[in-house]
Amino acid sequence: MKPLFAIALVFFVFAFSSVQSQEDLTASINKSSGPAAATIQPKKNQQVVRITGVRFAYPLVQRWIDDFNKEYPDVQVIIESRGSTDPSQYEILIEAYEHTDEFKKDREYAYVGRYAILPVTNSKSGIAKLYQDKGLDKGLITQLFFHDIYADKEKQEEIKAPYTTYTRLQKAGAPITFASYFGYVQKDIKGKAIAGADEHILKAVLRDSTAISYLPVSLIYDRDTKKSIEGITVLPVDLNGNGRVNDEEKFYNDLPTVVQRLESTSAKDLNNVPIGYLHFSVDKKSASTDAVAFIKWVIENGQKDLSDFGYLKPESEKLEKGKSELFASKRIK
Repeated sequence: MKPLFAIALVFFVFAFSSVQSQEDLTASINKSSGPAAATIQPKKNQQVVRITGVRFAYPLVQRWIDDFNKEYPDVQVIIESRGSTDPSQYEILIEAYEHTDEFKKDREYAYVGRYAILPVTNSKSGIAKLYQDKGLDKGLITQLFFHDIYADKEKQEEIKAPYTTYTRLQKAGAPITFASYFGYVQKDIKGKAIAGADEHILKAVLRDSTAISYLPVSLIYDRDTKKSIEGITVLPVDLNGNGRVNDEEKFYNDLPTVVQRLESTSAKDLNNVPIGYLHFSVDKKSASTDAVAFIKWVIENGQKDLSDFGYLKPESEKLEKGKSELFASKRIK
C-alpha cells in the first residue's frame, strides 16, 4: 500500500467514526430529553403545531400526538417546555386550572380529562407509620397542609412524628386545585416551597424521610407496574366524609383500582379528594385548522388512554360543552 493512500484511508476512517460518534451522541441526548425537548425537526411540507402547558400531562399528550400522527402524518404536533409566558407563542395550551375571565374571553376550550390529587408521604416517614392505615380526615388534612389562623388549636390532633410539608413555589394547577377544594388559596399551603414542576415535589418527597405532600395520581403510580412509585406511600382519606377511614376506603394499592373507584363513586360520596380538569385551549382568532383538528381528534379518540395514565374521564356535559364551543367556528365542521 502506498504511504499517501494509507494516510488518506486512515484519515477517512477517523473522520467517518467521528461523525458517527457525534450522531450517536446527539440521538442519545434527543432520546433522553423526552417530548418536552422538541428536538425532532419537522419534515418537508409538514404543518407544525406547538403545544405547551402543565408538565405532568406531557406523557399523556405525547401518547395522543403519536396516535394522531399515524392518521395525520402531514401534521406534526410538538410539545415544548414553556420558555415564554406569552401564550401567543404556542398554538395550544394544556392547563390544569381555570384562568381569569379576561384571559378566557379570547380562547376556546376543550375539557379532555380530570386529575385527582392525593396526599403522599415518604414510605420511611413517621407519618407513614402513623397514618397509612388510620388515614386522614378533613381536619387532619387541613392541619398538615394549611396555615389557618382561625383553627381551634385545642381541637387539633397531636401529631407524634416529625414531618416536613412540601408544596409548589410557582402558581400551578395542582396546588391551586388542592387548596381551593379545602377552602384556601395556594399561598395558604404551608411548608417548603419547591421551584419547578410537580415532578420536583415527587423528588423532594423521595429524598426526605420526613416529607409529606400532595400529587396528581398520574405522578404517584408507575405506568408499567401500576403500583405506586417505590418510596412513596399514599395516605388514605375519609372518602365518604363520615369522619373516619374504613377498610373500603383503602384502595390505593394499584392504579387501575384507584381510577375505577374514583370514577364510579358518586359526587356526594367523593370527599377529601380534590379533582381538577385538564383542558386544551386555542386562541379564537388565530388558531390554525391543524391545531383545532388535533384537539378534535383527542376529544373523539383520546378517552381510551386516560385511565392508563392515571386520569379520570371528563363529565359528559363538560366534554360536550367544550366540543360544541370549539367546533362552532368555521375551522372545523
